[in-house]
Amino acid sequence: MGTNGAELGELADDRPLLGRTSTAERVADILRTRIAEGYFQPGERLSEDTIGKALAVSRNTLREAFRLLTHERLLVHELNRGVFVRVLAVEDVEDIYRTRRLIECAVVRGLDGPPFPVDGLEKAVSRGERAAEEGIWKGVSTANIHFHRELVALAGSARTDELMRGVLAELRLAFHVVDDPRGLYEPYLVRNRLLLESLRSGDRDGTERMLAEYLDDSRERLVEVYAGAVAEDGAPPR
Repeated sequence: MGTNGAELGELADDRPLLGRTSTAERVADILRTRIAEGYFQPGERLSEDTIGKALAVSRNTLREAFRLLTHERLLVHELNRGVFVRVLAVEDVEDIYRTRRLIECAVVRGLDGPPFPVDGLEKAVSRGERAAEEGIWKGVSTANIHFHRELVALAGSARTDELMRGVLAELRLAFHVVDDPRGLYEPYLVRNRLLLESLRSGDRDGTERMLAEYLDDSRERLVEVYAGAVAEDGAPPR
């Protein structure tokens, strides 16, 4: 599924985000967000001409942004074909979850004594619950991503935040090919609320155990669904 001209007009709305310093890093930020939102789909070829025109940036700037996102494993460059949004292999999904388990559980384990600053987690949980009530399952997915970013932010580490941002952006490449988002996300609304309440109560050890089980269950379910989706679509992993 390609991105049509009208949609690229929407991308042009992001041009003010570049500000006065139209750097490759800022372009990469915009494209990263658009990939995470599903605006550019896994397997889609990114056109230098159309994106460069929409964002009013030079070819060299755009190529540098592509290079940065390729390094983050969000894009792939195929010789004589161009740059594509990456299609994950099932093994990639499994590895992402191993990484998440290492990071997220370590953050909870390393927390100082309660009370823990859970306001950001509360906002993310509430956003997810509201989106579910309105039947906006893409919004539930986004709120869930925010929940886990807020969880990692409890570590107070810019480096860990950056690492987690990349991991979760890559994970969303898998979410975009799932046909039943409600079935995938709905069970975790309750579990996010339970994790929040456990942290609020000050039970750090119990929260870590609950989180480890949560991530293991999530990995198992997503791998099952994703493997079926990729097999059905017939698209080779990139």
